Amino acid sequence: MGDNSQQEVRFEGAGVSPGIACSKIHVVRDDFDDITRYRIAPSQVTDEIGRFETALIQTRMQILEMQQRIAESIGTKDAAIFDAHLLVVEDHTLIDEVLRKLETDLCNVEWVFQEVATRYAETLNKIDDPYLRERALDIQDVTKRVIRNLQGKAPKTFLALTEPHILVAHNLTPSDTASMDREKVLGIATDLGSRTSHTAILARSLDIPAIVGLHDVTAKLETGQHVLLDGSDGWLIIDPTPETLARYAEIESRRARVVAQLKELRETTSTTRDGRHIVLSANIELPEDVDAVAANGAEGIGLYRTEFLYLNRTTLPTEDEQYEVYRKVAERVRPNPLIIRTFDLGGDKLAPGTVDISDELNPFLGWRAIRFCLENIDIFKTQLRAILRASTAGNVKIMFPMISGLHELRRAIAVLAECKEELRDSKIEIGEKTEVGAMIEIPSAAISANVLAPEVNFFSIGTNEVDFFSIGTNDLIQYALAVDRVNEKIAHLYEPTHPAVLRLLKMVADAAHANNIWVGVCGEMAGDVALVPLLLGLGMDELSAGATLVPRVKRAVQSLAIPECRELVEETLKLDTGSEILARCLELADKHYGDLLG
Repeated sequence: MGDNSQQEVRFEGAGVSPGIACSKIHVVRDDFDDITRYRIAPSQVTDEIGRFETALIQTRMQILEMQQRIAESIGTKDAAIFDAHLLVVEDHTLIDEVLRKLETDLCNVEWVFQEVATRYAETLNKIDDPYLRERALDIQDVTKRVIRNLQGKAPKTFLALTEPHILVAHNLTPSDTASMDREKVLGIATDLGSRTSHTAILARSLDIPAIVGLHDVTAKLETGQHVLLDGSDGWLIIDPTPETLARYAEIESRRARVVAQLKELRETTSTTRDGRHIVLSANIELPEDVDAVAANGAEGIGLYRTEFLYLNRTTLPTEDEQYEVYRKVAERVRPNPLIIRTFDLGGDKLAPGTVDISDELNPFLGWRAIRFCLENIDIFKTQLRAILRASTAGNVKIMFPMISGLHELRRAIAVLAECKEELRDSKIEIGEKTEVGAMIEIPSAAISANVLAPEVNFFSIGTNEVDFFSIGTNDLIQYALAVDRVNEKIAHLYEPTHPAVLRLLKMVADAAHANNIWVGVCGEMAGDVALVPLLLGLGMDELSAGATLVPRVKRAVQSLAIPECRELVEETLKLDTGSEILARCLELADKHYGDLLG
């Protein structure tokens, strides 16, 4: 018999890939290859440059091979993660600095390259933004590959596990994750990482339960310990008790039943118990995501983020290139709507060939989205023309991001009108009526929604009008509460149910309906079943979430009645704290679909 006197120990992180795994752990310690620094003669610089160029070519070939393997085994979307790695080995700024330092420092190229690449990565790591931190990890991953090639060593195969384990590591690079044997790796737990990290994305695609953000857990554990990993709620439990094991077995069984029930909802309509239809749409980032839209019973695409067309490349996408992408997506989802958000570049994302804004003190409050577009009219018009041309292929709508007030909205509408006129003059066919909306994600826009909404009636150019609002709750909450939600020190202050947020949402919904336009939500709140009663009570006409969340939201909608949701809003408007409001939401949600909350 086992020793039941051992007490279990729990570590909490962020669950980024759902599922439960129970096994022994294999703790991965960082094993950086030692690099010796030595002087070289000026006459040896040419030889060092040759070694460096050869190593870059080898690294590029290795990345391409890995990308091809991932594309064949998982899909092209996940393989695209390695586009960023290819850009590192083709980064002329980094490469040129290495070549300059070779000339001035007269040191071996391994040492010089590591020094330059490490400084680049450390600079990005200091920025409190997950996207840029992920770029730092890309640089670190590629740096290790280049150095091993310079040293004449074979590429590391991540792990040769002889039996199934749960991996515990300080961090895992995309290369590490991509090289895992799914039959041997039952789960992943790391000190570092975020929900949007490439490791998390690959873990979800590989269907490996994963937890990140466990801080220094690797220093506290040893290979061979028995653990239970909960990739849904973020718990890593050491030496779980029989009671804990039994409870998780029941949780897993219950989740399996819920998944089976949700699959049956695919062809049903998202109608409340009292007959109110709520449009349920999906958010996508890549054309490949379209498959999941219909597969999960969504009624179209409520947010198509188009930044992927501009990132991880050295040239701007042409009008024809964009047109082909938008046209194919529109054809796939028609007659359902496709809402294309004009690109939200700036902040953490830059278009090739544009001015570097990385020196901005507050890039997320700076030159980005519609502000960037209105200062780069040629780039903006190229995208708008492509969207208008693609509108003949389906039910395409256009949405402007980061609108802060009427002046920006009018300028964006005017540019769109110019594009329509140019296309008509060129005898190029466009859709007769392409609906246009404003994304409400800045508090000033929410507060002045009653000013923006009348644009439908009093300010139109040709046949172009603003027809809807879509609330981007992620940024709206962040800006309204002055909380960086990826900052762990203040993450607890990020409250979707904060009384101020509730009032901002109500302002927008009331203004939209007073002016006969529809209003939707496309932020994370739309996919949170605990908050669906609140959103319905506020009068939201559409909810757009990640495709895999749509069945859960549909089940919630079908379980509710609008009168009880409105009553909930009336009650919560009288409450003083976000925790009180959340408690009331959970109470109503639990009454109708408690099994979705676990």
